[in-house]
Amino acid sequence: MSSEYEDNLRRLLDIGRNLVGELDPEAVLHRILEEARELTGARFAALGVLDESRSELERFLTVGVDEATRRAIGDLPHGRGVLGVLINDPRPLRLADVGEHPHSYGFPPAHPEMHSFLGVPIIIRGEAWGNLYLTEKDGGGEFTDEDEEAVVILSQWAATAINNARLYADTARRREQLERAVRSLEAARDIADTITSAPDLDRILELIVKRGRALVDAQTVLIMLREGDELMVAASAGHAHGARGKRMPVARSTSGQVLERGRPERIVDVGIRLRVAPDELGVHDAQTALLVPMLHRGSGLGVLAAFDHGPGREPFTEQDEQLLRTFAASAANAVALNRSVEADRLRSTIAAADAERKRWARELHDQTLQSLGGLRVSLASILGRCDAATKDERIHQAIEDIEVEIANLRAIISDLRPSLLDDLGLVPAIEAMLDRRREAGLEITSDLALDDPRFDRLKLDPELETTVYRVVQEAVTNLAKHAQASSARVSLSRSPGQLLIEVEDNGVGFDEEMPTSGFGLAGMRERVYLAGGTLEIQGGHPGTRVRVTLPVRRPTEIASLSVANQTAS
Repeated sequence: MSSEYEDNLRRLLDIGRNLVGELDPEAVLHRILEEARELTGARFAALGVLDESRSELERFLTVGVDEATRRAIGDLPHGRGVLGVLINDPRPLRLADVGEHPHSYGFPPAHPEMHSFLGVPIIIRGEAWGNLYLTEKDGGGEFTDEDEEAVVILSQWAATAINNARLYADTARRREQLERAVRSLEAARDIADTITSAPDLDRILELIVKRGRALVDAQTVLIMLREGDELMVAASAGHAHGARGKRMPVARSTSGQVLERGRPERIVDVGIRLRVAPDELGVHDAQTALLVPMLHRGSGLGVLAAFDHGPGREPFTEQDEQLLRTFAASAANAVALNRSVEADRLRSTIAAADAERKRWARELHDQTLQSLGGLRVSLASILGRCDAATKDERIHQAIEDIEVEIANLRAIISDLRPSLLDDLGLVPAIEAMLDRRREAGLEITSDLALDDPRFDRLKLDPELETTVYRVVQEAVTNLAKHAQASSARVSLSRSPGQLLIEVEDNGVGFDEEMPTSGFGLAGMRERVYLAGGTLEIQGGHPGTRVRVTLPVRRPTEIASLSVANQTAS
C-alpha cells in the first residue's frame, strides 16, 4: 500500500469525522463540494438534490463557477442529459470527455468548457438522495480509479452527515414548534383568565397584542375595532408610534376587506397591497403584514394586524397565521364579552333608575300628594263655613298636618341624598337612617366600627361613601319589606385595603335561586360591581345575611393615582 493511498485514507477519515460533526444541513452540503473538489483535483464541482419523485433535480449547488458566469449561464440544470443518467441509474459514472457521451446535450453558450467527468450518487437509507458531479481534472487528464474510490467513500460519509444534519434540524424544528405551542397555550390560558377575571377591556387587548407579537416574532401588532364604517386602533405593541385612536375606512382598506370577508391575508409588500399608508396607522416603514379578522359567532368585530416578521422582515408563514387566528379569536371574545357586560349593565342601570323613579312617584302620590289634597279640601271647607273657634282649631290641625308632610318630604329627600352624609360623615348618616327604621318598629343593633387603632383614621372618597350608604339602605329596606323580620344587625368593619358590610336579619330567609325584580338587589349589585367589590347573599331559614366587601385605598394612594393620571395625560 503506497504512502499516497494511506494519506488519502487518513484524509477521508478526517473529512468523515468533520462532516458527521457538522449539524447545519447547508454547511454540510457546501463542505461536501469543497472536499470532493480538493480530493480529486477537479476544477468544477456540483451537487444536485433530487425532488420528492426522484425524477429530476430541485436544487443544484456549484463551486468553481463565479457569480458572473453563473448569471450568464441562466437557469440551472434540472437533471437531463448526462446528469440525468445518474438519476435513472444511480451508479458511479466516469467519462474522459462528457461531450462524447450519447446523452450529452451540449452546454449553453456561456458555460465553461468541460471534458473529464466523474459522477457519484449519494444514497441515504437505500434511496437516491442526490448526485455529486465533478469536471475538468487539473492538468487536463482523466479522473482515476483512486479518484472514483475516494469520491464514493466521500459520498457515503456525505450520506451519513446529511442524514444526521437533517435529523438534527427536524428535531430542533419540532422542539421549537413544541415550545412555541406551549407558549401559545400558556398565553391563551393567561388571556382566558384575564378575560374572565378583569372587566378592563383595554388591559385585555394590551395583553393580547403583547403576547401575539412575541409568538409570531413581529415588530408591531395592532388591534383595530370596528366602529361604524371605520376601523379604530384600540391597542398596539411594538414599534407603533401614536397608533392608538388612528382610524381607517372599512370600505377602502385591505384590513376592511379582511374583516368583511372573514379570511386572513398575508401581505409581502405593504406599500402596494395595504391600500392605506403605514404612517396613517403609526407603523412607519412597514414592509410585510399579516391581517386576521376578529370573528365572534360569524360577526366581524375587528382586525388583528401584525407587521414585519422577524428582524429580517421575512413574510409571515402559515404557522404564524394559525397562531394569530387564536389570538384574534381571544380578542373577539373579550370584546364581545365586554360589550355584553356593558349592555347588561346599561339595561340594569336603566331598569333600576326606572324602578327608583316609580318608587319615589308612588311614595309622593300615595302619601304626600294624597295628604296635601286632603289639606286643600280641609282648608277650603273652613272658608266662610265655620265660626272663629272652629276655624282656629282646624287651622291648627292643618298646620300640624303640613308639618308631618314636611317631615315626610325631608325623609324622602334624605333618602335621595342625606345631608348628614355631607355634613357629618358616613357613620352618623347611617345611624340616622337606622334610627328612622327603628322608629318604624324594627329592632336594629349596629356596630359601625370604622376606626381601628392599628390603622390611620379611615377616609373614604365621596363616591365610596355613597356606595356604602346605599348598600346598607337597600339591604335594610329589603329586609323591612320582604323578610318579615323583627330584628336585624348592621355592621361595618375594616381591614387593610378593604371595607366589610354585613346586614343580617331573623326573617323568613331569601332564596338565591328565585328570580328577583325591582331596584333593591339590582341596585346593590350594580353599585358593588362599579366599586370593584363583591356581594354575597346567604339565605336560609331563618334569616338572610348580606355580605359586601369593597376595596379601599389610602389617601396617599388616591393622591398618587391622581398624579400618575395627570402625568399620563
